Amino acid sequence: MVSEQVGGRDEVEPGAVEQGAPEPAGGSAAGGPGPRRGISRWSLRRRSAVASVAVVAIFGAAIIAVALAISNLNSARARLLDQAGPTVIAAEQLTTALVDQETGVRGFAITVRPEFLQPYQDAQGRERAAVAQLRDLLAGQSAKARADLDEVVRAVDDWRVRYAEPTISSVRRGDLSTDVRDGKVLFDRARAALNALGVDAEEERAASRAELNSAASALVATCVVTLGALLLLVVLAAVLLRSAVVAPLSRLTAQVRQVAGGEFEHRVEVAGPEEITDLAADVDVMRSRILHELSVLRSTNAELDVLSADLKRSNAELEQFAYVASHDLQEPLRKVASFCQLLERRYGDKLDDNATQYIGFAVDGARRMQVLINDLLAFSRVGRHTGKHVDVDSRQLVDQAVRNLAAVVEETGAVVDAPAEMPLVRGEVPLLTAVFQNLIGNAVKFRADEPPHVRVTVERDGEDWVFTVADNGIGVEPQFAERVFVIFQRLHGKDAYPGTGIGLAMCRKIVEFHGGRIWLDTDRDQADSRGTTIHFTLPVVAEQPAVAEQPEVVEPAGA
Repeated sequence: MVSEQVGGRDEVEPGAVEQGAPEPAGGSAAGGPGPRRGISRWSLRRRSAVASVAVVAIFGAAIIAVALAISNLNSARARLLDQAGPTVIAAEQLTTALVDQETGVRGFAITVRPEFLQPYQDAQGRERAAVAQLRDLLAGQSAKARADLDEVVRAVDDWRVRYAEPTISSVRRGDLSTDVRDGKVLFDRARAALNALGVDAEEERAASRAELNSAASALVATCVVTLGALLLLVVLAAVLLRSAVVAPLSRLTAQVRQVAGGEFEHRVEVAGPEEITDLAADVDVMRSRILHELSVLRSTNAELDVLSADLKRSNAELEQFAYVASHDLQEPLRKVASFCQLLERRYGDKLDDNATQYIGFAVDGARRMQVLINDLLAFSRVGRHTGKHVDVDSRQLVDQAVRNLAAVVEETGAVVDAPAEMPLVRGEVPLLTAVFQNLIGNAVKFRADEPPHVRVTVERDGEDWVFTVADNGIGVEPQFAERVFVIFQRLHGKDAYPGTGIGLAMCRKIVEFHGGRIWLDTDRDQADSRGTTIHFTLPVVAEQPAVAEQPEVVEPAGA
């Protein structure tokens, strides 16, 4: 028995078998594979859930690690590019500003020319901007760097107050006895403080560069480890997928192909996840059912073979009967008719009126029996003795039908209208001619007081040609729309209208044999209650030119 049942599958412990439940050949008691032993109880759903959690955890850890590495790299890069680098540049700009000031003061003291003071004054502005920038940059750095900057500012101010400004004032007064050595001592002190600030800036830049390199190396290592973990995860997933899904499915496929190859007695049983084992169980149930249906089918085919043999024998007998009906039965009828006519000619003057009437009844009955036998023979042969199917112009069929009815058409003064151009149809020419001949003949036979007027039209409806034969005769009531196509069904007595009641039945059989259908139009306008309209269809055999809308009168033969 299987471990789960559809619609509420209750798990059964492996190896648990119902007591007293015999296992049929080719399947378990339930028609599926027997109990699954030694297989994993983990379903694909559970495995996929665990795998999904593991993948999410690994991906989450990888994303966090890479994000932290990128964050550290960005911090190190910002420290180097936004603080350490600009600090070194600002320190160099401050050094340049101080040197320009010292050069301007010394040039003015030597040349006493005012234009030499312009660099001194411009350099002071650059000095203040560099100091302000350095204070902003050193706000987040070491206290030593900020102390060195303060020392630089004090030394420069001291140099400016004690030497630069007094020297400029003295030279302007014309006193050229300023001691340059005092200014050099003061400026060297400022330069020393400035060099200490530059060393601090370079150390900060070196530390920032080292931190950036370390962060970049950490990011690379994190990416490599992450990609390695992902690659390992993919390999592990592939291995698990193969062992948990591909391999069981391959075994199941092999067993199913074995059964499909004709070994219907082979049981389908696969170890693996629950879904695959359940699928194997369902396939085995289907195998058992197919085996049962095959047995029933074989029995049915055997019965059909017997029935087919009986049908062939019956058809052969019907063929023999048709042959007898067409030859052997007609001979006695001809003799009856001939001898009755002979009696009438030889002894007509000796017979009374009743005897003459009786002989007429006998002759008429024999003739009608001959007609009935011939019509039955023709009806039975439709579709069994098939001739050659050819493409024929349907207008030629109408013309041939009118020629066959030339005598009755001329006698009744009937007019048959048909389009000048009609489409090609494919079929047996004699049978299709018989359809038009029967429909036109009925229109002429069941005429009203006025001369018959038969109109034949055709139009295309999708993949069919719809032919219409309409007349101005006595018409057919709608409730008899199906009855008129049933063999031997007559709406009038044989004294009123001759015939055997087979014509329209034969038309239906011929039309259906050619892949069409025939029906009586019951949707005629109530104001025009006279006349009968019959439609029938034949398949379109090829693209045809447009059908002429204006019909022409088909003159009967010999008119």
